Amino acid sequence: MPSAVLAVDQGTSGTKALVICPERGVIGVGSAPVTPRYGPGGSVEVDPRELLASVVGAGRAAIADAGEPVAAVGLANQGETVLAWDPASGEPLTDAIVWQDRRSAAICAELTPYADELTRLTGLPVDPYFAAPKMAWIRRERTREGAVTTSDAWLVHRLTGAFVTDAATAGRTQLLDLDRVDWSPRALDLYGLGGEPLPEVVDADTAVGTITAFGAAVPLTGLLVDQQAALLAQSVTAPGAAKCTYGTGAFLLAQTGDTPRRTGSGLVSCVAWRLGGRTSYCLDGQVYTVASAVRWLTDLGVISGAADLDPIGSAVPDSGGVTFVPALAGLAAPHWRGDVRGSLTGLGLDTGPGQLVRALCEGIAAQVVELTEAAATDLGRPLTALRVDGGLTRSTLLMQTQADLLQLPVEVSALPDATALGVGAAARLGLDPALTIERAVPAWQPSAVYEPRIGAQEAADRLGRFRSEVAALLDRTPRTAPVP
Repeated sequence: MPSAVLAVDQGTSGTKALVICPERGVIGVGSAPVTPRYGPGGSVEVDPRELLASVVGAGRAAIADAGEPVAAVGLANQGETVLAWDPASGEPLTDAIVWQDRRSAAICAELTPYADELTRLTGLPVDPYFAAPKMAWIRRERTREGAVTTSDAWLVHRLTGAFVTDAATAGRTQLLDLDRVDWSPRALDLYGLGGEPLPEVVDADTAVGTITAFGAAVPLTGLLVDQQAALLAQSVTAPGAAKCTYGTGAFLLAQTGDTPRRTGSGLVSCVAWRLGGRTSYCLDGQVYTVASAVRWLTDLGVISGAADLDPIGSAVPDSGGVTFVPALAGLAAPHWRGDVRGSLTGLGLDTGPGQLVRALCEGIAAQVVELTEAAATDLGRPLTALRVDGGLTRSTLLMQTQADLLQLPVEVSALPDATALGVGAAARLGLDPALTIERAVPAWQPSAVYEPRIGAQEAADRLGRFRSEVAALLDRTPRTAPVP
């Protein structure tokens, strides 16, 4: 009998698949690109068929690379990406509205009188980032037909015929009662989604059906939203620990245990996972543009790609007085001002690519510091270290800047593809109910640890300059979105 599992991470810009053996580690790898379309009015869409094709293509490639069959499949998803589709045929009725899409801002503004109530119910602020506003927007602007759900429910239906979503993904909609871990009739009514067909909310380690798209029939036994899967893979299973993933955006999650902790600092309170009928919760903070800000600099011709961050940024000693607030798609947590746009100040005739790169790294790192400070406030104690993963952790400049501004060690995961590894662990738990989380998750070991190289006062000064620019942006941008 095969012991390996196929773990598929369906992401914003591509799908990565790993075949993971409990004894030999990763023995097969596959990937397939996904191309979101960015349009006017803050629109970000992708063809759902491309999402499905990427899952199937990456999964088949990983199994072919491994050269052996798998015992089960786990599927991680983007979380807040939604579409309408026909439950009878499985065909999409709309494009998928990606988590970055901002066109539902007007719906959020209409819900301002109910924002506090919705946050108490669901743990989430009213913001276009989450799934419910996008779902309501589809119903208002696109179609009343079929079902409107997060992308995972559609993918699982196409692959197995089941109509389910895991508790953590459901928790990213703003339609889930955070305490009951079930759909909230009140939230559904407020969003005009009462009576909608909704997927069953299941545990992350539930056997939900059989997949034949990858070859021989195998059970789908793991479902988990991407950032929570990365949290699991990094062994952040105890209250007080935190991780940050540096991808298209940056996503910081801190464990709070088996009780939801309502946040007063602007972070999100949500389900980390439900495994074996037991729910764990976490605090969640986001930075909307990280790798996407690097791509922006690339598109301008300042650099040729992320690999240029270190050689170009390290060619100069500092940012030369340049401050970059890379809010190119708005400010997420803890401000929740999607209407704010970024700024680049302190430019001079001597400003070059190196200063711009350093300013970008400082801007990204400063926003993550804001998230860690908010998490520490909500937890009632400071974090002791930050575990990190994602493609941009390969940048020594960014990671050192993060440690400097954070004034804490930054531990870089030795295991790439943390999201896939996390949902792979969920799949193993679903396959073997006797398995413990500790045995299912790879042992944590950093590939590098970055210690602060500057003093606390210099870090405070640099953070102060960044925060002053953020405050100026907030002051001169009239609020057009509800206060969380």
